[in-house]
Amino acid sequence: MPDMLAPLLQLPPLAPLLGEYEKKGIRIRRAMVPDMRRVTGWVLTNFGEHWASECEICFSRRPVSCFIAVESGEIAGFACYEATNLDFFGPIGVLESRRSLGIGKGLLIAALHGMREMGYAYAIIGGVGPIPFYEKAVGATLIPESYPGIYADLLPE
Repeated sequence: MPDMLAPLLQLPPLAPLLGEYEKKGIRIRRAMVPDMRRVTGWVLTNFGEHWASECEICFSRRPVSCFIAVESGEIAGFACYEATNLDFFGPIGVLESRRSLGIGKGLLIAALHGMREMGYAYAIIGGVGPIPFYEKAVGATLIPESYPGIYADLLPE
């Protein structure tokens, strides 16, 4: 899967977006260190060892570089940045049963705001799956010749 480049200087404002999710009963927030075991366990169960490992390292960053979506006290999704490489967004995952609610877009934009606050003007989205999602959500574009990228030599799960 190729990488994409997302411009961070034209992101939509975050507060109104988060307010819209709150109206739906979904809270998108930066994870906290006390959340680590629950979040990484959830990621392991729902998305596998590789993503759980990437998520875990995000809890050693200050501030934590993982955002979560919480609905009725349960995790519905997560998004990380600066997990495997500096200036890389990802991984991101939302429970399949919750994907129609737009949670992925909210997590993506919240995490990209975190990257912009660090001083980045662009973010690399590593090994993307749904290219149209990133194009539509944040105007991301494909990086030519970026496949197989940094994930080419992973140990199998």
